Amino acid sequence: MKTLKINKLILLFVGLIVFNSCVEDDDFDTPNTAVEEPVLTGPVVQISSLAGELAQEQGNGSLDYTDEETTFSYTFNENDLFMEGYVVSSDEGGNFFEEIIIQDNFENPTIGIKLLIDVNPLFIRYEPGRKVYVKLNGLAVGITNGVLSLGALNGNEVDKIPSALENDVIFRSAEVQTLVPMPLAFADFADDKTNLFVQLQDVQFNRNIVGDNALTYASEPSDEFDGERTLESCAGSSSVIFSTSTFADFKGLTLPAGRGNIDAILSKDFFGEVFNINVNTPEDVNLTSTDRCDPEFLECTGASGGGAAIFEEDFEGFGTYASEGWDNINISGTDTDWFISSFSGNFYSRISAFSSGNTEADVWLVTPSINMDGTTGEELSFDVQANFDNGTNLSAWVSTDYAGDPTTATWTILDATIPVGPASTFGNFETVGPINISCVDGDMVIGFFYEGSDPSATTRYHVDNVIVTGN
Repeated sequence: MKTLKINKLILLFVGLIVFNSCVEDDDFDTPNTAVEEPVLTGPVVQISSLAGELAQEQGNGSLDYTDEETTFSYTFNENDLFMEGYVVSSDEGGNFFEEIIIQDNFENPTIGIKLLIDVNPLFIRYEPGRKVYVKLNGLAVGITNGVLSLGALNGNEVDKIPSALENDVIFRSAEVQTLVPMPLAFADFADDKTNLFVQLQDVQFNRNIVGDNALTYASEPSDEFDGERTLESCAGSSSVIFSTSTFADFKGLTLPAGRGNIDAILSKDFFGEVFNINVNTPEDVNLTSTDRCDPEFLECTGASGGGAAIFEEDFEGFGTYASEGWDNINISGTDTDWFISSFSGNFYSRISAFSSGNTEADVWLVTPSINMDGTTGEELSFDVQANFDNGTNLSAWVSTDYAGDPTTATWTILDATIPVGPASTFGNFETVGPINISCVDGDMVIGFFYEGSDPSATTRYHVDNVIVTGN
């Protein structure tokens, strides 16, 4: 027993010696994880230099954002060249994937570029506000999906940089700044403003997709790759597509119904044709005011419903608009108009500004005069099919002094919930209404107003089965 106790004491003594030796010999301080400023082996150029070289390669006086065939490659090997900028995107929420959006300054930016790289996630190393340097050797700059892009050359396209090259291409600076979004009005959207971190001020989502009809950011059955929602400016009648990836972790959230500001990145759709905005996180959507800027709708408080049709049009056997007493009037002086179309034997009125080349396509379709004096409790309903939807730009109005010129008539907008259709295919006919119009007296007309613009407001609408009922 004594021998056993002595052995235990010896083992304890030896253990204490070993422990003290380890503490004295090793450094247990917290490891230094701070980013050190990289030592660059060549000169640094601005993003604007890349855009200028691409424009020269295109042979244009300025950069052509529709030319996705021409690229400029940095192929030299002996001398290194670097581009600098500040990260403005984050893939933490899943709304960006294998790309980093970089602009030339953390405030008052003038140009931005999309860096394509086959790495996910990226936000851990390249968070918004981080200054980065990109080694240009072997990379190519070009236009992809309508925006200035940098990556690996694949044929005549700019493609993703292989993941194995990440540390050879991207160098983190120790500098991290607080990004200051640049205020940008809808009217000032331009190709050279894409890839910039901007603030859209005094905006709201279209009334048809919030409130009782609220949609999610991107989890509706019709959302295949992106959820595309109409965002309106309260400073004017313009709108833009608010796009959210169906892979975003906030796609199931309901769109806020308020009014306010949104910090986002200005971009283009997949086809490089229509301006889109993308947010890093729903926290950048600050629509907190309940004072929406919706128009003042016709409000009839009298009882309505039932009764027979006092006006009805299904466009079957329809002649011309003029011969049937309808007016089809383009007030913007362009060639976009309503016309009669059919599918599977069903006839309807159709309109779209797609591929029209018209920056303005404001077109009225006005019914014949309808007398409201002999009935009560009148209601209006009609069917709408929204197709290839890139924003709600159809509305319904009523006038009692229309005399053939929609620009001189007094119009009151109707509270008509226009359906939102899929972005890349045809939707389904949906009935709008019934809408109470029982407070309208005398002779009236209903006007369907299409506010189109190619390529930003080209939703194709089919209108059918326009019915006014009364008792």
